[in-house]
Amino acid sequence: MNATIDLMKQHESKTPSIFQENAEWRRENREWLKWSHDVALSLIDYMETNGINRNGLAERLGVTPQYVSKILSGKVNFSFKSIAEIENKLSIKLIRIMEPA
Repeated sequence: MNATIDLMKQHESKTPSIFQENAEWRRENREWLKWSHDVALSLIDYMETNGINRNGLAERLGVTPQYVSKILSGKVNFSFKSIAEIENKLSIKLIRIMEPA
């Protein structure tokens, strides 16, 4: 047992974990993160349906591939304006407001 503990101590991180902070942030932002996650999944579906990659989506949206990666992470707090721009550029509907909960 001591050998296992010694091995764990050798591989222990010197920096404190931020897991709890991240979990609290996700809990506090749960509502809009769900919307962002749903947008990301819709865009991934769009990419698969149209046979394009991140660069292709970036071109269609007029943004950088890095911004597409950020969008696809599901952690972007979109404005209604940015959602409308994406919907218009891709001719798709990302959000339906009046759905039963």
